[in-house]
Amino acid sequence: MKPPPFTYHAPRDLDEALDLLAEVDGKVLAGGQSLIPLLNMRLAAPAHVVDVNRLPGLSGIEAGPEGVTVGALARQAEVARAGVHPLLGQALRLVAHPVIRNRGTVVGSLVHADPAAELPAVLAVLGGSVRLARRAPGGTGVRQVAADAFFAGPLESAAEPGELAVSAFFPALPPRSGSAFEEVARRHGDYALLAGVCAVVTLDEDLHVAAARVACVGVGPVPVVADVSEVCGRRPAATVPWEAVTEAVRRAVEPEDDIHASAAYRLHLVGVLAERALREAAARAAAPP
Repeated sequence: MKPPPFTYHAPRDLDEALDLLAEVDGKVLAGGQSLIPLLNMRLAAPAHVVDVNRLPGLSGIEAGPEGVTVGALARQAEVARAGVHPLLGQALRLVAHPVIRNRGTVVGSLVHADPAAELPAVLAVLGGSVRLARRAPGGTGVRQVAADAFFAGPLESAAEPGELAVSAFFPALPPRSGSAFEEVARRHGDYALLAGVCAVVTLDEDLHVAAARVACVGVGPVPVVADVSEVCGRRPAATVPWEAVTEAVRRAVEPEDDIHASAAYRLHLVGVLAERALREAAARAAAPP
């Protein structure tokens, strides 16, 4: 359980970090809660590791009317304590254990792009984005990548060699909205290797369902987002045909068999979790402020 040899770099500012990433083929170390185990198990063998923990200005958590911007060095525990977004808080309670959340970063989890992780599903269902920076002629090049384009496959994101994810943006929930996250894992704190579902439900002024979206994890190579607003049919939440909604969610996913569960079981589980999450999200949306 020892990592392969690598050259360690500890840049002191963003410019130095981007210069390094442009020159070397390496991995970025922020929280290290995913990278270090991969190194120790020899599943990754980068020639260089670039530690960005000393970079100023990347640990902020900024909440505004449009949403929440989370810096690359903001720890998961800090974001949870800040209480800046309901769905982020609900998801972070399911992420690993306190000692890991104290070091792990929200943005690092997004870039790691584990298909069974909770935070990529949150970004996907909200329609958020990740901000990437790189060294460019004459300065720093920055691009914003939407969630539906950011997650490319298992442990694969849109971040290209030489790029550093500097922040993530999570849009705010619309008025009269509720959210929920349900998952099944072998143990509390484990990845949702069996299945997980997060949901956002928005009601109109008459408390009828105006919009409903879910994101499923553990049932595909990337988070699977399903918009089930039409199935809900702009009915009062108490009269929504949740069985029909459940079937719509199941049709959106194509789980596979593996050592943890069969595809048929995952398909059943997604429906059960989607109904729970949607019901809970709708109840929270209807609750008095």
